Parts: sequence; structure tokens; C-alpha cells
Amino acid sequence: MNQYETVIILTPVLSEQQMKDAVAGYRELITTNGGELVHEENWGLNKLAYPIQKKGTGFYHVFEYKANPDFIELLKLNFQRDENIMRELTLKLDKHAMDFNEKKRNGHFDRKREERQAAAAAAAAAAAQAEAPVAEEVVEPTGEEA
Repeated sequence: MNQYETVIILTPVLSEQQMKDAVAGYRELITTNGGELVHEENWGLNKLAYPIQKKGTGFYHVFEYKANPDFIELLKLNFQRDENIMRELTLKLDKHAMDFNEKKRNGHFDRKREERQAAAAAAAAAAAQAEAPVAEEVVEPTGEEA
């Protein structure tokens, strides 16, 4: 079994429920034909780079799954027959792409998360320094100074 990633763009005239039903149908198609769903992500309604079928937006959805190579032809045929699918792209993932996707899902490339953690650590260090008692040096007079 190979690992694949498929991105579909559904027409924006669908209601939210119709879009969810269409995605559920493709999820079921993958699993009933011996595929194993690894990850699924709904990117929502986004603006297209160029109009497709006179529409400027579309619902984006991504499936990452393991399947047999002969299943991909069946999946593409179903996409072509479905009038709600404006575009689809299926890629076979190599080991580097699978590793990258795994790191991306785990937040490895999330710069904002890293910036928040660094800011929180700096704030905690500043708070700890502010709460620490300031040691004042007490000078006791000795007999020589008098």
C-alpha cells in the first residue's frame, strides 16, 4: 500500500451540510475499498487563484490515506463524475513527504507557537527576577574606621 494525499475543491454553491455529506462519501469510499485514512483536514471556503466554472471561491478539503494503486483510478473516476468537484489533485507521497506531513501535524513548523513559548519563558524569567528579594549589602563599621 502506498500513501497518497488528495486535495479536492468543491463548488461554493453547496450548503455546509451538502459539503459535509460529499466529504463523508469520499471518506467512506476510501475506507470501504481497503484504504486507511491517515489524516483529514478541512481548509474551508477559500478564494481561488483564478475562476473555475465562473466561480471565484471553493471549499478545500485534504485527505491523506494509504491505499492500493489501482484504487486511485476508481477515486479519480468518482471525482470526474461528481459535478460538485471543481478540481482534484492526488499525489503519491514518498518517505520525505510523509515525514514532512507528520512534522507539520505535530506543530514542528509552527513559528507562532515557538514565539509564544519564547515570550512566555521570557515573561516567567522576568517575573521570577522581580519577585526575588534584593540582597542589600550591610556594611558593619569596624574599629579601624572610627
